[in-house]
Amino acid sequence: MEVIVKYNGDIIQAVERIGAQAELLSHQYAIVSIEESRLPELYGFTEIEDIELSKRLYIKLNYQLTSSCITSVQEKNSFHLLGKGTIAAIIDSGIDYTHVDFRSEDGSTRIIALWDQTIEGNPPDGFLEGTEYNREQLNEALDSPRPFTVVPSRDNLGHGTAVAGIAAGNGQASAGENRGAAPLCELLIVKVGQKGNDTFAQSTEIMRAVKYVTDKARMLGRPVAINLSFGMNNGAHDGQSLFEEYLTAMSSEWKSAMIIPTGNEGAAGHHYEGRITSDNPAEIAFFTASGIETFYLTLWKDFADSFAVELILPNGTSAGVVTLEDRRKQIRLGNLLITILYEQPTRYSVRQEIFINVQAQSGTIAPGAWLLRILPTRIVNGTFTVWLPTLEEVTAKTYFSRPTVNNTITLPATARKVIRVAGYNDRIGSIAPFSGVGRVNDPDGLPDIAAPAVNILAPRTGGGYDAFTGTSFAAPFVTGSALLMMEWAIVNGNAPFFYGERLRAYLRWGANRSVGLRYPNPTFGYGRLCLDNTLQLMQQYAI
Repeated sequence: MEVIVKYNGDIIQAVERIGAQAELLSHQYAIVSIEESRLPELYGFTEIEDIELSKRLYIKLNYQLTSSCITSVQEKNSFHLLGKGTIAAIIDSGIDYTHVDFRSEDGSTRIIALWDQTIEGNPPDGFLEGTEYNREQLNEALDSPRPFTVVPSRDNLGHGTAVAGIAAGNGQASAGENRGAAPLCELLIVKVGQKGNDTFAQSTEIMRAVKYVTDKARMLGRPVAINLSFGMNNGAHDGQSLFEEYLTAMSSEWKSAMIIPTGNEGAAGHHYEGRITSDNPAEIAFFTASGIETFYLTLWKDFADSFAVELILPNGTSAGVVTLEDRRKQIRLGNLLITILYEQPTRYSVRQEIFINVQAQSGTIAPGAWLLRILPTRIVNGTFTVWLPTLEEVTAKTYFSRPTVNNTITLPATARKVIRVAGYNDRIGSIAPFSGVGRVNDPDGLPDIAAPAVNILAPRTGGGYDAFTGTSFAAPFVTGSALLMMEWAIVNGNAPFFYGERLRAYLRWGANRSVGLRYPNPTFGYGRLCLDNTLQLMQQYAI
């Protein structure tokens, strides 16, 4: 198994003593691969300051350049910015590298390197898995009548191809008509995931990918915008996991911007908030869809409070009352294995997680109405919040009967210092109902900006274009915009230190805002992306 660790000293030599391997991500963060039975030994190492299990992130499945004020910035009689000298880093399901929108006019690739983590063979320096293909190998493949025999990396979902096209496609398949935001940038591509798993990636794989593209951009001396169109609900949504803290730290590395969508959980019914008192237990009803093999509930509370929990199955059977004293309990009922864990607070958070996992040992979980009872033992605060898995994991037919809409931004957009992108329908100007909603009255828990997310025309695997919907496809509008901002500022020498939080601040400042709406707000954040406004402000104030 893999775990994220925060460390000091020589972590590589330390873990080798118990047959484990460490991959260094920075001077503080590493990924340790270890036999599960030996995991408890890590906790005794003085070199290790904190440990977090790897978690799964799901791709958010589900060329409005004019409405985002990008077209005017590209024009020759305006700023004439096309992304030259910048890098779009797309960490996703891969890319159809044969699509003409990712080639130069002479037919050669615009991709600097492609690291496919799902193909064993030749990983990049410093990494243990996958295969890296360089520009020469990609061009060799493009010159071949059977390119995938030379470079066998494919985008089986088409998700990464569409995201890359919105941010950086040059529109050659449509005579330039359907080009992306930064059509002259170059690309770094990481296909994340494990063999046979195309729809999700582990958090550790995302972390490796972020280090890889950041190091590559630094080595090339070029600014980079990193697009991460992934999301999950497995966490506290407060930016305080090791995974989120790592992304926060990496967002300050090199001349970069990290762009992440708010997710598609706004209307999913997968979030619940409540409060209990010493004499008032809570009962939370939820429904599960047919055909699913596993789901989880992640409950977060103040550590000073003591809760017991009881899960009631659709057939009325109780899994029993589980308390803090049980710490970890497994219950077998029929074909189900139910695991309930009481976790510890971490060095970053005073909150405690109660994690409930339901797994079918054979077949699938019977659908129907479930009940989660929260029984007070000792209450000081009493507030709690619960999440079900994302739509991509359990479908829209799994939901709380009385959900909470706020605080539905998925991880890792909950990390600090990243650019959080909500999705809206630019044809009618309203927020997309699925777009993740921020924390009310908390400026640090809101989206930064909204971009088009409904029926977006983008390159598809195999050639041509198709329509895509979801916040995954809002994020690359902002990724491409960030590249044009860095081209004007860094590549053209107007403002050499324009990246990170400074870039994020100008995107907020230049956003279009509607009369009658209070900003920032939980859905639109600071407003709708308008790159022309932002560049005008940069030209006036950023120099």
